[in-house]
Amino acid sequence: MLNLTGKNALVTGIANNRSIAWGIAQQLHAAGANLGVTYLPDDKGRFEKKVAELVEPLQPSLFLPCDVQNDAQVEEAFATVRDKWGRVDILIHCLAFANKEDLSGDFSNVSREGFNLALDVSAYSLIQLARAAKPLMTAGGAIVTLTYLGGVRVVPNYNVMGIAKAALEMNVKYLAAELGPANIRVNGISAGPIRTLASSAVGGILDMIHHVEQVAPLRRTVTQTEVGNVAAFLCSDLSSGVTGQILYVDAGYEIMGM
Repeated sequence: MLNLTGKNALVTGIANNRSIAWGIAQQLHAAGANLGVTYLPDDKGRFEKKVAELVEPLQPSLFLPCDVQNDAQVEEAFATVRDKWGRVDILIHCLAFANKEDLSGDFSNVSREGFNLALDVSAYSLIQLARAAKPLMTAGGAIVTLTYLGGVRVVPNYNVMGIAKAALEMNVKYLAAELGPANIRVNGISAGPIRTLASSAVGGILDMIHHVEQVAPLRRTVTQTEVGNVAAFLCSDLSSGVTGQILYVDAGYEIMGM
């Protein structure tokens, strides 16, 4: 049976109850993991309050601000993790961002600033967080990130985020090779399109979802819970021989040609 009792799991990227990160956090909690949750701080504290209320039923033992574009804040967050937990067993990376204007129209119109922002938040942050977690994964561990088919194939309007996801997927492989000797496994989940706050910025997202429902072998898209179940598997001993992989959780859409 899948059992994460006694495991410390740090989850990033929960924005609301439609976030894939929220689905993952729920399934980790159901499997018995001790949760820590990070949030993106804002000046008025509204986001902190919103996420805190959402995750309260999961009883996280840590609730920390963590803006990955703020190196000092990342260091402070992991210092708190070290002081309170002593070790980390699971790191969930659900962070991605691109300017809305870079998710529609001609890809060649992306600005240098927009390109750098997307790569920084969506891809470099995995390296950054894995580096911070590495010395705390003293008993080995599992790192799981979220990617999408647009990182390996052209998806209309995904544009610069496709480049960021391609970089993210190679980060998974290089980190898996580096961290494997320490028994730290690194994997990615390529989820089918789900209507979330983040995906709503992609032009034509509803058309993409309807297309998957018509074409995927299961004739539907997937849920946050289904993605969460696979994440829990990848964080458990049931997947002890799996690392450096991208697992598709997309109702089979990825296998289709035309």
